[in-house]
Amino acid sequence: MSDLLRKSDGVLILPRLRIQNANAISSPMTWGFPSMTAFLGFMWALERKLNNRYPLIFHAVGVVCHDFAPQVSTGGFTKSFSLSRNPVGKDGKSASIVEEGRVHLDLSLVFAVDGGLLTAPVQDQDQALRDIQDILTSMRIAGGTILPASFSRAPLLWVIDDDEEKQTRLFRSILRTLLPGFCLVERSDLLEKHYQQLVRQDTSTTRLDAWLDLSRLNYQAKWEDEEKNTVTWEHDRSREWIVPIPLGYAALTDVQEPGAVLNARDTTTPFCFVEAMLGIGQWIGPHRLTDLHQMLWYADYNEKAGVYRCRNDYAV
Repeated sequence: MSDLLRKSDGVLILPRLRIQNANAISSPMTWGFPSMTAFLGFMWALERKLNNRYPLIFHAVGVVCHDFAPQVSTGGFTKSFSLSRNPVGKDGKSASIVEEGRVHLDLSLVFAVDGGLLTAPVQDQDQALRDIQDILTSMRIAGGTILPASFSRAPLLWVIDDDEEKQTRLFRSILRTLLPGFCLVERSDLLEKHYQQLVRQDTSTTRLDAWLDLSRLNYQAKWEDEEKNTVTWEHDRSREWIVPIPLGYAALTDVQEPGAVLNARDTTTPFCFVEAMLGIGQWIGPHRLTDLHQMLWYADYNEKAGVYRCRNDYAV
């Protein structure tokens, strides 16, 4: 577990946020739910906006999805994204289509926090939570718009007590606010286990092969009646809801000086070419968690190796 999580003295919950048109293309090889890097970025953006008003430090974020509605075509077996031609070109004609995957989300965010606001008077905490609602109206999550209807449930701020019995009651109270829904956790252990199984069958297998194999449904025919020449098809997917997910970025080049790279969006910030790091995640009901830290994601940056990675400490 990260040392930052051990220092977290409180929990901030943004319940039932409704997000419209969030980015559904999370990496070059995955689509669907936004990457955890987007939620960590939102966490730090919210922290910066609060810094001038309230002493609150954010350490990690947990995501619970209540509803997921990808904006795709409804006819036929093969789906395609619903795309738009906007804005129009200089000549007033429709611009060419740039593929852009979008999804509508209903989710709750759980933050591990620390800072003086946790010990402030109740009226100051209530004012801070109202201000957070106001700040959210000007922010985006994974490129998606936070709808005003999200604020039918106010944010919650809870202090973690040192007493284990009180911690247990707090954890159960948190879980009740997150149901029904599914929490995304990391399952790199399943990827390693699957890789070892495939290596025993073929020593040339790579971890990419294992990742691809674990990311899909693999059907095999099993004889049902050899005389009648009939078979049944069985897949190798276990009961777990396993999904391929991006975990962060690995540097492809050294960090370039600000403005040194042509056509960079920001000419005042150092620039680095990166590629996506991929892993395996699992959607699990929050009621199956035994500890709050199991749902939390935090950033792990190794400057020497050039790796920025989202980590989660879930373990079976």
